[in-house]
Amino acid sequence: MNKTFKIYAIIFIIIMVILALLEVNKKEVTDWRKNFDLNEKSPFGLFVFNKESKDLFGGNLKKIDQTPYEYYNQNKKTSHNILVVEKEIDKESWRSILGQVSTGSDAMLIVSKIPKEISDSIGYYDSQISFNDQNVLKLTDKNYLNDFINLDKFPSGRGFSYIKPGVEILGKTVEKDNIDQANFIKVKFGKGNIYVHCEPLFLTNYYLLKPGNVRYAQDVFSYLNDKETVWFVEAADAKATSRFFMRFILSKPALKYAWWVFLAGLILFIFFNAKRKQRIVPIIEPLKNTSVDFVKSIGNLYLQEGDFHDMMAKKAQYFLNKVRMDLLIDTQNLDDEFAKKLQLKTGKTIEIINEAIVLIRKAQDPYASVMKEDLTRMNKILDEIIR
Repeated sequence: MNKTFKIYAIIFIIIMVILALLEVNKKEVTDWRKNFDLNEKSPFGLFVFNKESKDLFGGNLKKIDQTPYEYYNQNKKTSHNILVVEKEIDKESWRSILGQVSTGSDAMLIVSKIPKEISDSIGYYDSQISFNDQNVLKLTDKNYLNDFINLDKFPSGRGFSYIKPGVEILGKTVEKDNIDQANFIKVKFGKGNIYVHCEPLFLTNYYLLKPGNVRYAQDVFSYLNDKETVWFVEAADAKATSRFFMRFILSKPALKYAWWVFLAGLILFIFFNAKRKQRIVPIIEPLKNTSVDFVKSIGNLYLQEGDFHDMMAKKAQYFLNKVRMDLLIDTQNLDDEFAKKLQLKTGKTIEIINEAIVLIRKAQDPYASVMKEDLTRMNKILDEIIR
């Protein structure tokens, strides 16, 4: 394990330890989003209301996960109650609801934004918004004056600024520095009634769990007659079940944390591993040996000059130097003793040795007449003796 890898490993371990400490010591963050989800336990979910709804409606409650349009096309209903809580419903479904109300059913809409199909049916009104941090929801009925809810967390401040004659005001939003504004109304429509409450926060977990607040919810629903209530819990905007293959892992905090740590580790591994890879080694051409070319050039020069005697002298000098260095034979006297020693150490015949000595002596004689054939013969014999 090299030094660089050890450094990367230490950095990785330190990062993992820091992430683990941050995860252990982090404070759980409260989700204050107004999701109005039936199964959500966050402050503004409807988990508590969903669990207590049967008691609120005397056990005569039916939850429908179809759109009103689909449901009423498949089911012929007699007079009943219709409940919609903060859901966007398609235009055809609203028309189906109004059709049921006109025949004697009652509809209670607890929505912050009133759909145009309903507002056009009950008469023109403006929905104004107050930006106060706190307000109080009260009912106008004298029997319910002591049942109210104090909205101290993110109230929408919605209310009706214009009420058409004939519309009955059942509840108001009371603020310290503003005039009271209607938030709960009743409108006669055909043989039935439409109830509209524009502040659905009173049904959320945060407010229903506060002591006494449940009475306000009971009072609101007491306006509905004692008959079957159909609650459309899902509509056109129903949350489809996620098909993402990681949905289970990401839904569990521990598994989600482990997944992100795994991804972080994988990225670091790829990064460090890539850094450890040896770069491409450039091909460096070795230096060219020009000795042979030099020798050829010198040889060609001698051949052009025709100085065969000098070439033989240098060849003889090179041969004798090699005999001294490699064979350790004294070359001062080229006599019979020299010839015998050279013959013993090289294994060549005495005739070849004697011929080589004759040619060497001729090369050393500055006055000897040398022919090209002599140079060729000498070069062949000397190379044959010492290879």
